Amino acid sequence: MTAGKEKVVVIGGGVAGLTAGTYALLAGFDVEIYEKNAIPGGECVGWNRKGFHIDNCIHWLTGTKKGTELYEVWKKVGALSDDTEYAPIDAFFSSTYNGQSATLWNDLKRTEKELIEISPEDEEEIRKFIEYTEYSKQCLIPAAKPMEMWGIKDYMKMGASMKDFPKVMKEFGKISITEYSKRFKSPLLRKMISDYLPGDYAAYSFFVSYATMADGNGGVPMGASLQMSLRMEKRFKELGGTICYNKGVNKIVIDKKKATGVELEDGSFVSADHVISTVDTHVLFNRMISSKYMPKELKKAYDEPKNYPAISGFQVAYAVDKDFKAEGETTFIEIEPFKVGSRTFNRMYVKTYGYDPVSVNGDRQVIQTCISQFDDDYEVWKSLDKDEYKKVKDALVAEVTRRVEEAFPALKGNMEYLDAWTPLTYERYCNAYHGSYMSFITTPVVKQLRLKGQLKGIDNLYLAGQWTSAPGGLPVAATSGKFAVQRLLKNQHRDINI
Repeated sequence: MTAGKEKVVVIGGGVAGLTAGTYALLAGFDVEIYEKNAIPGGECVGWNRKGFHIDNCIHWLTGTKKGTELYEVWKKVGALSDDTEYAPIDAFFSSTYNGQSATLWNDLKRTEKELIEISPEDEEEIRKFIEYTEYSKQCLIPAAKPMEMWGIKDYMKMGASMKDFPKVMKEFGKISITEYSKRFKSPLLRKMISDYLPGDYAAYSFFVSYATMADGNGGVPMGASLQMSLRMEKRFKELGGTICYNKGVNKIVIDKKKATGVELEDGSFVSADHVISTVDTHVLFNRMISSKYMPKELKKAYDEPKNYPAISGFQVAYAVDKDFKAEGETTFIEIEPFKVGSRTFNRMYVKTYGYDPVSVNGDRQVIQTCISQFDDDYEVWKSLDKDEYKKVKDALVAEVTRRVEEAFPALKGNMEYLDAWTPLTYERYCNAYHGSYMSFITTPVVKQLRLKGQLKGIDNLYLAGQWTSAPGGLPVAATSGKFAVQRLLKNQHRDINI
């Protein structure tokens, strides 16, 4: 520790923790990050199996468009640079049904033309879909400072830059994706609208997601998720930060209204002038500090899982021939129904990773599938003992394998199983609430959860991480890490521009 400098202890070495740590270093603090795992990244990681790399996280990274506020954050923390190479992906995803396929290309005009050719009877709704996707390009994540620090000029600037987006929110903010899909007459287009995000999501989420890709603001950095996390770790260390691996935090020590430091899982104590927690909020308020500090809006979300569902997945990875191509990098297929967790599914996707050398070995590439899982599904997985868990997982892998081979006969006998993971994997590795890899889903029936980042009753504890704002994800993790440091600086009456 440098003499005269205040020390910030960051709990968690994921994207939020690395971002908070880097900004705290830039603000002149000594910083120590404590991470329970052996590598950085949290859920922004990947792993190797049988000579292949499995990417767990990035399907697209919001904030890759130069000139946006979020891009500047990614640059500042070392995740991206002006010469970052992105995967040559030209579409959001493809959907297939009854021998037909439809693709949402990054080129909106091409999408419009092809969808109308598929379903002329839906022309009016298709043109509206494209128009509102164009409007949704204006929905950029504000990353300069927390909104409670905004002034009138900030709101005027946002209003001017997002002049058309309120039309999207007005029409699609209060209906679900499932409801929206029923506006289309074509069964294929109904499937397409419902495929990518869970049907309970507010429909505007789908427009914003597609618009991010179509606007060039959702690239996939080459090298996969773990490599991005390692770049962030490198930046943090170069600035003088210390990251301690295999050092989980047991609790935050509170004396009166101040966090004096943290107690590690090995029982040792680490003192701190300021603490930034980036861990899952369920762990924070049920283990690290008293639940009496939990904000009422967060307690409401935990108490009402039907209104605030958490999403996870049952996922399987295989190695197949490198020349295998589906309709696109991500292709949704109709399958023979089967049960995973508590529910039965008749759709799933196959994603190919042959575009990135890190997921290629010789003439073989990684492909992956995912079946969405929610709170009730998690409870099914959680009820299994160790032997039952393995048995169920192995049986489901066989079911998934058969369905992929049925959809793509060229893969029959050519699929080498690499790995499978479940909601319990995320719970074990990341302490994730109900095994969720994002925050609460934004549904049409409730107000989007957004925490203020500071708690009543503790003066020097700051919150960051994707659980501070629905629907979570990497952009929320990164911006919340920056905002935590800016809140600290404001409390010290210092310049927040870092």
